[in-house]
Amino acid sequence: MAKRVSEADKQREATDKALKQLGALVYDQINQGEFPWVMMQSRSIDNIQYDPQVRQYILGDRMVKRHSRNIKHIRPFTQLVWTAWFARELVRQRKTSTLREAYYSARGQRDIEYTDQQESDSIITDLEVSLNKAREDFGIFPEERSAIFGDITIEYTVPGYEGRRTNLTDHPDGIMVGPAVTSSEFIETTANKVIVVEKGAMFTRLVEEQAHKKFNAILIHTAGQAPRSTRSIIHRLSKDWGMPVYIFTDGDPWGVHIAQVICSGSANAAHLRGLTAPDAKWIGVWASDIIDYKLPTENLTEFDKKRLTELQDDPRYNEDPWKKQIELFIKIQKKAELEAFSRYGLTYIVDKYLPEKIGAIAPDS
Repeated sequence: MAKRVSEADKQREATDKALKQLGALVYDQINQGEFPWVMMQSRSIDNIQYDPQVRQYILGDRMVKRHSRNIKHIRPFTQLVWTAWFARELVRQRKTSTLREAYYSARGQRDIEYTDQQESDSIITDLEVSLNKAREDFGIFPEERSAIFGDITIEYTVPGYEGRRTNLTDHPDGIMVGPAVTSSEFIETTANKVIVVEKGAMFTRLVEEQAHKKFNAILIHTAGQAPRSTRSIIHRLSKDWGMPVYIFTDGDPWGVHIAQVICSGSANAAHLRGLTAPDAKWIGVWASDIIDYKLPTENLTEFDKKRLTELQDDPRYNEDPWKKQIELFIKIQKKAELEAFSRYGLTYIVDKYLPEKIGAIAPDS
């Protein structure tokens, strides 16, 4: 019987091919006596635009040529070539690295240096744009900080665990969304929705109260702004498995933006697809919830107020509930955390708030 080729294996082969082609391009240019160069879409702010058709930010058509003949480009070009080599080693050896490790691995090379990790991260993004691949395809991940819990069986594809299956209810703290989970295949589930939670304390509360059973849901903790690997999982559950997604964040401008990034992505990842859930619903905490549920609040800071004004200028917030709730935050000048519901008891979120909010959006859930 022929060995089944997983989607992860296909992706790895495609990534390896793309990296080899980049290396061959540079080699051929040098062999022909040229100064090597690469073309990529510009990541400048004026080339990032919101596309209402795909419902996310995308890169425009403007291209840039990074040419080693240009003295200003020699350093970033060399860094890019080294990063491509490092990425291919990861793919070839089926290894993973964190962004931090990639930075220090470069510093270990005598002729490759970065001012700081931000410069290293930027070069990795350049490689993504050049090859139209995500850094996760190269095996480069951020530090693990988000988690997932619920009745879904996954099958690992990472070396040493190929074919091994686990159910994501097996660990009472949830399972960290790291490279092994991100690259796994989803086998079966009884869940019919996803509940995304910004904060760890609330995620733990939902697990303890068995919200995954009560709402027949997969629970996902983003730990603030959702990492790209977590957003890719939300995307897969939404697009491939047809699950509605409900996002539950703090009632402040930062929580609003966390929800929107899950829905429509970010400008920083405008060159990527497969990271959004455009039909996801932000269910709170809304400014109107602060009033309706008489939640304990704090005053908006000047930084909060500035951020709300910035959100009003973003086309993604031109429709309700985003528009209405932002205007109400500005009017009441208050914000509230998820934990504010604890004034009504530890189980109030599961017993009353979530049933009311999800029921209002999806009455048949």
